[in-house]
Amino acid sequence: MNLFTRTLALAAFSVLCARAGQAQEQGIHQQSTLYEAPTDPLVKKKLDKWQDQKFGLILHWGLYAVPGIIESWQLCSEDWVERDSTVAYNDYKKWYWGLNKDFNPVNFNPEQWASVAKKAGMRYLVFTTKHHDGFNMFDTQQSDFKITNGPFKDNPKANVAKYIFDAFRKQDFMIGAYFSKPDWHSQDFWWSKYATPNRNVNYDIKKYPWRWKNYQDFTYNQISELMHDYGAMDILWLDGGWVRPRETVTDEVRAWGAPIPEFSQEVNMPRIAAMARQAQPGLLMVDRTVHGPYENYQTPEQRVPDHKIDNPWESCLTLANNWGYVPNDTYKSPTKIIHSLVEVVAKGGSLLLGVGPKPDGTLDQQAVTRLLAIGKWLDVNGDAIYSTRATDRYQDGSTYFTQGKKNTRYAIALLPETQAAPTTLTWTGNLPKKGSKMTLLQTGKSVKWTRSGDKVSVSLPTSLAKQAGAYPALAFAYAAE
Repeated sequence: MNLFTRTLALAAFSVLCARAGQAQEQGIHQQSTLYEAPTDPLVKKKLDKWQDQKFGLILHWGLYAVPGIIESWQLCSEDWVERDSTVAYNDYKKWYWGLNKDFNPVNFNPEQWASVAKKAGMRYLVFTTKHHDGFNMFDTQQSDFKITNGPFKDNPKANVAKYIFDAFRKQDFMIGAYFSKPDWHSQDFWWSKYATPNRNVNYDIKKYPWRWKNYQDFTYNQISELMHDYGAMDILWLDGGWVRPRETVTDEVRAWGAPIPEFSQEVNMPRIAAMARQAQPGLLMVDRTVHGPYENYQTPEQRVPDHKIDNPWESCLTLANNWGYVPNDTYKSPTKIIHSLVEVVAKGGSLLLGVGPKPDGTLDQQAVTRLLAIGKWLDVNGDAIYSTRATDRYQDGSTYFTQGKKNTRYAIALLPETQAAPTTLTWTGNLPKKGSKMTLLQTGKSVKWTRSGDKVSVSLPTSLAKQAGAYPALAFAYAAE
């Protein structure tokens, strides 16, 4: 980086740290209350398989990793976005998009990423092939603004999306391609004839229909490349829910606060879906927040819903504070992530955990350490998570319940990080059958339990009373009444 680039990157990082909470709040996707179940038998079958996986990885990796700033959003000119006030907006955009000359991930090792994710107990992947900034992490033929047209172009693995998908596929992951419907680098979305006041297309589509048709074709062609040239795909994960048909803009959507134009920003999803599912039969379409036939599961972001949801859904949470790599970011503890995973699964969902690779192509060691610790817990307790479904009475205090497909009930008691395991645990409801055996998954051995009315009391082995935080949660398997 030259002096200007370093100075601007440090300023951008300072702004990011000061405003990260607000940025995350303004830039996140909400969850629609409406859901339309798919009717295609192949989609229904794949959706059921996806609901068995429970724990996935979403990788945000792009130009924003070079200076270590929030992904794409500082290009946006909405009031909540902060940048260095000494740099003109257009100069900032030129600097940001010019980072393609500095992005050279010489230590890129997707096999190592996939190995870590496998050991973490993850079972499906979503990778950012293109974020809102328009930089392509695959060798698209529709644009020169791509990883294969910069300093990394001569590397044998320059087409990074291909090698990421291949590496995770070899580890038996379900594969998802993240794709941003808005592309702020495209002249057919943000036309340089006009200013770019917000996240939406910056010209009147009704006045320039030919230009929007160009953008529709551009989007279709890029997704077609992903669906035809990058191996078997399970999920097309479409971000940028403000790019949507006007008729889907309800009062609920308006209440989310994003600016909505009067014209329809329709990328022609029926055409895209028909092409994508012809290439990839049974493909799950996840057109985020756009309720209807192309949102096969819902994706609440940076939160766990406060109630059980019967529709297919996932909570999208970050391992640190940011989706992409930010130096000195604050990471959540393995226990906190395990607790979130248990709560999400008990409420009927899956957890998609966000990690941002570094600009050199490696994973931050703090992320690796935490992922491996999560996997260590899942190695022992995974039966209570994978291939389970929600029960009607899914929670009693800090104990959550799941239902296995072979009629096994699981009780998962969350333990505080600051305390050792107790000698007795109690919960109400989800009663074991009288005289039945209860197994503690942590040891694989039976534990004694008693019942008084609607209350269950379980005696734990004293050997569990180790140091505080040794066990993030304890899971019990039994036959329920």
